[in-house]
Amino acid sequence: MKWMLTALLFTIAAFAQDDAPPGGATGAAPATPPPPGREQARSMIVTRYGIVAASQFLASQAGAKMLESGGNAIDAAIAANAVLGLTQPYVNGMGGDLFAIVYEAKTGKVYGLNSSGWTPKALTIDYLKAKKVDKLDRFSVHAITVPGCVAGWDALRRRFGTKTFPELLASAIFYAENGFPLPEIGTRSWITPALLKQPGYKETYMPTGERPQLGDVFKNPALGESLRQVAAKGRDGYYKGKLTDVMVKFLQAQGGAHTLEDFAEFEPEWVEPISTTYRGWQIYELPPNGQGVAALSMLNIMENFPLKDYGHNSAAALHVMIEAKKLAYADMARYVGDPRFGPVPVAEMLSKDLAKRRAGLIDMDKASCKVLPSEISETLAAHGNETIYMSAIDKDGNIVSLIQSNYSGYGTGMVAPGAGFSFHNRGQGFDLVPGKPNSLAGHKRPLHTIIPAFMHKGDISIGFGIMGGWNQSQAHAQFVANVVDFNMNVQMALESARFTKGTFDGCDVQMESRVPEAIRQELTRRGHVITPLAGFSGAMGNGEAVMRDARRGVNFAGSDPRTDGAAIPEQPPTGQK
Repeated sequence: MKWMLTALLFTIAAFAQDDAPPGGATGAAPATPPPPGREQARSMIVTRYGIVAASQFLASQAGAKMLESGGNAIDAAIAANAVLGLTQPYVNGMGGDLFAIVYEAKTGKVYGLNSSGWTPKALTIDYLKAKKVDKLDRFSVHAITVPGCVAGWDALRRRFGTKTFPELLASAIFYAENGFPLPEIGTRSWITPALLKQPGYKETYMPTGERPQLGDVFKNPALGESLRQVAAKGRDGYYKGKLTDVMVKFLQAQGGAHTLEDFAEFEPEWVEPISTTYRGWQIYELPPNGQGVAALSMLNIMENFPLKDYGHNSAAALHVMIEAKKLAYADMARYVGDPRFGPVPVAEMLSKDLAKRRAGLIDMDKASCKVLPSEISETLAAHGNETIYMSAIDKDGNIVSLIQSNYSGYGTGMVAPGAGFSFHNRGQGFDLVPGKPNSLAGHKRPLHTIIPAFMHKGDISIGFGIMGGWNQSQAHAQFVANVVDFNMNVQMALESARFTKGTFDGCDVQMESRVPEAIRQELTRRGHVITPLAGFSGAMGNGEAVMRDARRGVNFAGSDPRTDGAAIPEQPPTGQK
């Protein structure tokens, strides 16, 4: 009680000081200095126990509950992701793909999971030509690859998890059947008018015929039933069961080439993460068919410049990062595809010598509006930017960095009867010109934008990611620079004002208005064509991060204010010391 009284007296004294004239009644210096100011809007979560940081708070809470029931970070990530498919269907769900990086604390090993689906075996460029299709439309059934999400959950659970599917999916099933009130940012994204004529879309997401409003309770019993089938039969409930029959018949009725075999034969792939060093830190991404190599390449180029000396979000630092983005993305777009169909020169792309040569192309006084290689198709420039990213850490320091997506918004917006989720349109990213790394072929995975990330130095390990189409690699590089060059904590590194460039050519770049106008004017003088956006713009994507300090046994987490997310800690069992 004594400490509570002391705290109360201190608070009263502080308020009294606020009301006093400067210097106090006698003009003397204040007895208690004011607390230091800060630019950071939220505080980090700090605990000795686990934390789940997801882009919607109910999902974070479901993950934290899984930790409290004895589950580990992998269990928590699956539980949270399942809830996200219900609460944020406009960016992810059972009809999309999944990638993850798992850090195993006891061994220090980093594992990668690629659960991105492949095309129907019969879907080839010639197949589409015969149907007079020369472009993959975002709403087309031909843009639907076999969704990898559920297979990803199964692979993670079987290798690292401790809980059963009925336990993992319980929260998602509860909210699907009993409903949840729509939150602030989610309400704005809930309905995409262009999809209202897509089969099953309006009936699933606007069941009353009216657009749901903030606080309206939304239920999706059909999704609850689909989750129950997975809970009962595992991955076979999705890829070899009654639900599979419904999905394939529906897709074929829309003109798709999908077969039961395309679903039954699909397997996710455990992959070796790729990495580079950045000023003493080891930074990890997943290998192609994803774009993670571009984030590492960008960091390699940035390492040739003294960003810390330039200052955070200074004209010089931003100029370097924007130019490095163009160079790294040009290489990625030229060379990355599904490595099962042809070699991808990852080692060469991550060479420090190559980065030094690429850095030499940057003119510090002038933006480059065209960089080589420049064999960029229109298909690449059209990639979607709607995704979820989440991360989880448990009390033992295991970390899951997970990303899951429908590709663009609800994807195609097509919903099979009684399924409760929309099919993604990831196949829209294929090139229909033969002979390129990303050219369409049967049972091939497209070049993917979604990427989880992980970084490590000494006792510190960070699982992080920032979603948003082609925004992701450049946002990852900015986050790493914020932590490494500018000594930010993970919350501030997420909140900090960002830029993004969604195109591959030109000098256009979008930038949050929190970057001072004088800096933006100087960048304009150097040739950048800047479009200022809101202070916390959704165009910058949103991210989450968890961090482990192994020496002290303490976990930290941050959550991006650009979404309805939250980092929620595990509560220890009652009575535990």
